Amino acid sequence: MLMPRKVKHRKQQRGRTKGAAKGGTELSFGEFGIQALEPGWITARQIEAARIAMTRHIKRGGKVWINVFPDKPVTEKPAETRMGSGKGNPERWVAVVKPGRVMFELSYPNRDIARGALERAIQKLPIKARVITREEVI
Repeated sequence: MLMPRKVKHRKQQRGRTKGAAKGGTELSFGEFGIQALEPGWITARQIEAARIAMTRHIKRGGKVWINVFPDKPVTEKPAETRMGSGKGNPERWVAVVKPGRVMFELSYPNRDIARGALERAIQKLPIKARVITREEVI
């Protein structure tokens, strides 16, 4: 599971999800990618599930890049605990994703198999996303 080795602060505030992605909106490494269409939190488990779905579909050959990293701790209070008595303990890690952000990239020679792999990965994510391709400029 992806998580930071060390963080400056153990607990973070939730933050806002409005606005578009500030960077990482274009393909940098591969020919195909998954671009977010709405804001949300992607957990480390969802990132791993999407990665496994992609790599299993392309079998061999090709390369996968993950462009988001879960560096935000999400806290939860134990079940059946009374209100008050402070904030809960960090339970999982999430990556904050805003619209336009390219989350995964894929390089594979066969266009149809690559698109199928990315579609399977999108099904593992909790937000709407689309498959984008690099326009070849000759």
